[in-house]
This record gives sequence, C-alpha cells and structure tokens, in this order.
Amino acid sequence: MLTSTSTSGSYAVTVLSIVLLGFSLGMRHATDPDHVVAVTTIVARERTLRGAALLGSLWGVGHTLTIVLVGGAIVVFGVVIPTRVGLTMELSVAIMLMLLGAINVGGVARHARATAGHAAAHGPHDHPEGSLGRLDRGLGHLGVYQLARPLVVGVVHGLAGSAAVALLVLGTIRDPRWAIGYLLVFGLGTIAGMMLITAALAMPFALTARRFSRLNGWLGLASGLLSLAFGAFLVYQIGFVDGLFTAHPRWTPG
Repeated sequence: MLTSTSTSGSYAVTVLSIVLLGFSLGMRHATDPDHVVAVTTIVARERTLRGAALLGSLWGVGHTLTIVLVGGAIVVFGVVIPTRVGLTMELSVAIMLMLLGAINVGGVARHARATAGHAAAHGPHDHPEGSLGRLDRGLGHLGVYQLARPLVVGVVHGLAGSAAVALLVLGTIRDPRWAIGYLLVFGLGTIAGMMLITAALAMPFALTARRFSRLNGWLGLASGLLSLAFGAFLVYQIGFVDGLFTAHPRWTPG
C-alpha cells in the first residue's frame, strides 16, 4: 500500500513538473524578439485590447500547431532536419517580418496621402480611413482575413522554432508520450504569453487611435520600420553569418 501511494505521488510530481516547466518556458518563448516584433506589426491598427489579445492567441495557436506537428515528428520518428532546411525555415521568419513591415509602412503612407487629399478637398476636420483601413474593415466582417494573418505568422514562427524545442525535449524527456504532452503544454504557455504581450503592445495604439491620430500614425510607421530593419538583420545573419547563402552553412537550433 505504501509502495502504491509512493508511486502515485511520484507520478503526480512528474506530471506537475512537466506542466509547470512546459507552461513557464512557453510563456518565456513568447517574448523572443522576432515574435514581439511580428505581433507588434499585427496589432498596430488594433483599437481594442480584447481584439489584440485575440490576435495574440491566434498567433499562439498557429505556433503551437507547427511546434506539435514538426516537433512531434522529430521526437517520435527521429526526423532529422538538414542544415539548409533548418536555416531556410528560420529565413522564412525574416522574410515574413520584412513583408509585415512593408505592409505597415505602405498602409501608413496610403492613409496619410488619403487624409491629406480629403482634408484639402473638404476641410481639415474629416479623417477618412484610407484604402487599407477600408479593406481591413470590409474584409474583417468575413472573419477569415482578420483571423488568418496572425495564424499564418504563428505557423511560420513555429516552423522556425520547432527543432529547438523538440531537441530540448529529447534531452530531458525520453518517453514520447510525455514529450508530446510537454509540447502541448509548452504551446498553451506560448498562447497565454502572447495574449498578454499583444494586449500590452496594443495599449499605446488603442489609446492614441481616437484622440492622437497623428501620433498613432507615427507609432504604426515605427512598428513597420522596426519589422523591416529586424527582418533585414536576420536575413544577413542567416544568409551570411550562418552561411545559408554560402557553401558551408552552419545551423544550431535555438
């Protein structure tokens, strides 16, 4: 009886340890610089904290999906990712950051031109949304457009990070079932962390949207330029320092 109780207690401690470790590391993973820069561009035109938290959770769902699928394949089937494939997955994040940044910068520029043109024609008190704003509002009613963007961004980030997470699991958890459970809990932690981060990042955009439209525009422009610059830095780092564009690539999942 004592042995049975001891075994049950040990099992409970193991489960609790995996849950706490996976969830806390998942939340910390959400704060990686490339993740924060990406979601900043996504929430730049979000007007409510609730909406921003929803976008963050969708990013986390997409991220978790690929972490579990790709990481699970590495853990269960021993899939080995070639160096160039691993670097290419990381490069996809850099390209996506540059694309998100370009979309934000272009949207701010179009909005500024539309506002200036409308003000010249109808007076300085009207503030139209601009073509990109009308597109967001119109397609937002369909649901798919608003939901797909953070989901796809999360999927791309998950591809880039899945190998590192899976190798970490392999080094600490030998049982494939426990390892998959860890990946799921890790994903839940990432979702929770990103919900908090996106809500916090959206706060200055939400506060300046109505009363300080000019400042709001500058914040949107800054987020776009930051994403462009960080994406370009990653392209250089991955392509030349890590050697993806050279004959001798080096890749350490991390």
